[in-house]
Amino acid sequence: MLEKLDGLERRYEELTGLIADPQVMADRERWQQYVKAHAELEEVVSAYREYKKICRELKETKELLADKLDAEFKELVEEEYKELERKKEEMERRLKVLLLPKDPNDEKNVIMEIRAGTGGEEAALFAADLFRMYTRYAERQGWKVELIDTSYTDLGGLKEVIFLIEGKGAYSKLKFESGVHRVQRVPVTESGGRIHTSAATVAVLPEAEEVEVEINPEDLRIDVFCASGHGGQHVNTTQSAVRITHLPTGIVVTCQDERSQHKNKEKAMKVLRARLLDRLQEEQRQKIASARRSMVGTGDRSERIRTYNFPQNRVTDHRIGLTVHRLPEILMGELDEIIEALITTDQARRLQLAEEAV
Repeated sequence: MLEKLDGLERRYEELTGLIADPQVMADRERWQQYVKAHAELEEVVSAYREYKKICRELKETKELLADKLDAEFKELVEEEYKELERKKEEMERRLKVLLLPKDPNDEKNVIMEIRAGTGGEEAALFAADLFRMYTRYAERQGWKVELIDTSYTDLGGLKEVIFLIEGKGAYSKLKFESGVHRVQRVPVTESGGRIHTSAATVAVLPEAEEVEVEINPEDLRIDVFCASGHGGQHVNTTQSAVRITHLPTGIVVTCQDERSQHKNKEKAMKVLRARLLDRLQEEQRQKIASARRSMVGTGDRSERIRTYNFPQNRVTDHRIGLTVHRLPEILMGELDEIIEALITTDQARRLQLAEEAV
């Protein structure tokens, strides 16, 4: 591990010199490649330098303990030595995590799709709650949210919503949200006060670059029609809404949120690219042996992943057995505790697999 870290530090120093070189700076594309590579190494190199500093201090403290010290001072030095040993172990764990293979999608923007499941109007209202939850979480992260397509019910619920989240590391934090989200509460449509169980499905797709997914224009059927709004009323009489059908796969994407046909087509193509990339990656995932799959699922849309129980003010993530009694705050976008726990569990599982493979 240390040899690998030494090599990364040397590369980081080399890149530091290159991005300051006037000749390199004159070649904008090359300079940007070096800047990106430099930024990707910054966290691990910074952690490694901190680790080496702790090791030096540990060595110096051990040498000090070998000297003749009075009892009181020796006790202080021994406490410092124990604390440094704890920091060293902690930093070693962190470095192992930082050296794990990166998910190539982690830094990408995200296309999220939320659809009402079982439960009729109540499921659609819950889908709208989830949409607000993710929107508020994105705002807390400083990310930008852009609507792509919506389909409302008469009571303001959402049959379906598709939206883009733009921000650094969006996919790395949201990728574990794919699956079935279940809600238990008394619906606004229920006069008898009985608790109902409804569900909505969430799909999280990394935004695909054009170079990642090759789409032949001849494989597309593009239809245009008039957009409609809440409850089906007309928004305009121009044919601005766009429906794109990818003939080889049968994937259909509709976008009518913008008034411009061109913008709707652009957004629909983003969703199509993301869905095609997701399909390719799912085919690859199916080829991976089940023993090497992560403990925290990311791809199975039929998996029930979380329950939001209103009577007990409880949110439970079934994959990691985490229960949080702060349901209103979570629906307001305070998702950090759940998301960090999912990331930590995934890292621990991948570390275990890496150690077993050695």
